[in-house]
Amino acid sequence: MPLLNIHVVKGRSEDQTAMLLQAIHDSMVEAFEVPERDRYQILHEHEPSHLLMEDTDLGFERTDSRVLIHVTTRPRSQQMKERFYASLLENLGQRCGVAPVDLMVSCVENRDDGWSFGFGRAQFLTGDL
Repeated sequence: MPLLNIHVVKGRSEDQTAMLLQAIHDSMVEAFEVPERDRYQILHEHEPSHLLMEDTDLGFERTDSRVLIHVTTRPRSQQMKERFYASLLENLGQRCGVAPVDLMVSCVENRDDGWSFGFGRAQFLTGDL
């Protein structure tokens, strides 16, 4: 936990995809201070016409390298979120060539009773985590 749904335009190679997912995970570990094996990522690949990310009148155009990351997480501080956004920008830019204009992130928070990691139990509530 956190749970990441990552949306991209189809066309990256297996190696490029692995690098993208690792860069995102490294940012998560660094910014949210989660354990290394706390990794829940779902990659969704779309046709270009099925992943619309317009600019909300900010005056820029996105490319087919666009990445939309939807994060579901326990509450995080504003500082942690800002550190996550900055780390993503750096890691995805340096390792994957993702331009700043092509990155969009949405964080949604839920409570501890919103998670079960298996066995039909809420591990945050039972004290297992």
